[in-house]
Amino acid sequence: MAVTQRRGRRIMMTPGELDAFLTEQRTCRVATVSADGRPHVSALWFAWDGTSLWLYSITRSRRWAELRHDPRVAVVIDDGDEYGELRGVELSGTAAFVGEAPRTGEPCPELDVAERLFARKNFAMDEMPHDGRHAWLRLTPDTIASWDFRKLSGL
Repeated sequence: MAVTQRRGRRIMMTPGELDAFLTEQRTCRVATVSADGRPHVSALWFAWDGTSLWLYSITRSRRWAELRHDPRVAVVIDDGDEYGELRGVELSGTAAFVGEAPRTGEPCPELDVAERLFARKNFAMDEMPHDGRHAWLRLTPDTIASWDFRKLSGL
């Protein structure tokens, strides 16, 4: 994964800040590309394992269909209300489909960590509930850009 940020390096997050931010945040915005080239943005809950962003998507969604056609994706996670509080991360790369679709809970060792993290973070449970409508996407980002405007006061 490459940090491609040229501008704004003074306000970019350190690796530790980035990891903590992605671990604590819950909602991301996922940008996909339709067959005719139009962008589509939708919100999802996610889990971060320190390397990859795990997205649990409805398999009958527009997002899922677009990623099946073109797996390129960009994701933004942001926080803050006032200008000096704004912080966020943009991750981009190629989505990978992991496990069965839709997910029914068949053993899949590759999903053990992601499902444990997601269930604890979003449902306060130790095991992932499966509804037979969702499945997993993994984004191991090619590029990451981050910002933390709280650092502006120290510049």
